[in-house]
Amino acid sequence: MTDPQSTGQDYDVVISGAGLAGSAAAILLARRGARVALLERRSDPAAYKSLCTHSLTANAYPVLAELGLVPALEEAGAVRNEARWYTRWGWIEPRAAPGGPALPYAYNVRRSVLDPMIRSRAAGTPGVDLLLGHQVSGLVREAGRTVGVRASTPEGEREIRARLVVGADGKESAVAKSARVGGRQYENGRFGYLAHFRNLPLPGGIGQTWFLEPDMAYAFPNDDGVTVLAVLPDKKRLPAFREDLESSFLAFVRALPEAPPVDSAERVSKITGTVNYPLHSRVPTAPGLALIGDAALTGDPLWGVGCGWALQSARWLAEAVAPALTGGGDLDRSLARYARRHRRRLGGHQKLAADFATSRPFNPVERLMFSAAARDEALARHMYLFASRLIGPLRFLNPVAVAKASRVNLRHRGPARARRAPGGTAA
Repeated sequence: MTDPQSTGQDYDVVISGAGLAGSAAAILLARRGARVALLERRSDPAAYKSLCTHSLTANAYPVLAELGLVPALEEAGAVRNEARWYTRWGWIEPRAAPGGPALPYAYNVRRSVLDPMIRSRAAGTPGVDLLLGHQVSGLVREAGRTVGVRASTPEGEREIRARLVVGADGKESAVAKSARVGGRQYENGRFGYLAHFRNLPLPGGIGQTWFLEPDMAYAFPNDDGVTVLAVLPDKKRLPAFREDLESSFLAFVRALPEAPPVDSAERVSKITGTVNYPLHSRVPTAPGLALIGDAALTGDPLWGVGCGWALQSARWLAEAVAPALTGGGDLDRSLARYARRHRRRLGGHQKLAADFATSRPFNPVERLMFSAAARDEALARHMYLFASRLIGPLRFLNPVAVAKASRVNLRHRGPARARRAPGGTAA
């Protein structure tokens, strides 16, 4: 391992943000020999992100396994995230093929459990210094490169130098703003509110998602018997929600097909949410700097992919840059590899999400695939792999799958099997 002091740096890496992405990156980089400063603006080691889907899609499972978190999640009561999805053609209900392997999974778990768990794991990893109460206030730059950060601490301002600065500080990333990295913003035509409930039974005990075109909703069972219930209506409904949030929230839920029995459940949290949640896509690297998690790409919360992408991007970065950081290699080339992988793996997903965030109804291709998946188990499994972000848009819409969907629908000509959803359109 390179001695940071011998190169004029305090650390090999300084990471801003000790949430999912930052803590995962710290663990994975330190295990590969890097000396890491993990900065967290909050002083409470049990702090957590409250506005979240609380879902780790199946693409995150390999990262959770590498971090050694799977046994701890199981012990904490995290729920394996099976799901079914309502459409105007009926329910899409992915199931394992008879005699085939089980469907891939990860977990639904509240961030109040997950965030302290992974942060504690990072703090206990040799090579990681967790610095609580350290808020990045600016970057240290020399000759066009980022070479460290300035941080506000309880003891005053502090400068911390490193070969690499990582922004893992969320969609409003101070690191990204200070570096003035380029990017794009996509407006979201929906707003969202969620609340936590106990004793809210769901069919099959699994997650439910409602595609109501354009409105959305989901219910995800989590640890300790708590279910996260969220509504994501078109912004045309916003005036009613602003006038009476609780009544509008409950009325929306009651109108859902096979609605969860919300009136007999115990609400154990406030109804919280946001009326404006744009999607961000930023250039994930600059000289001496990398962005991971929401700092690099903020997806639409209705898909529940943010946590999985945070963990994946942390792993991609560690794999790309660790050899350069610990062996004196070319860091810029390593960062370029990370940027290419990030763009290749997530760019197509984000493009589709940004288009759907305009709050439009399904387009013809989506109508083809969703209707066929409601009628055919193999296509339901295929859609599950895409929703779990285990395959990308090109594999999801490959010619064989599209041809099969066309054949399935030709065999099912006739009236739609599901009743019209509130605010929906006819099949």
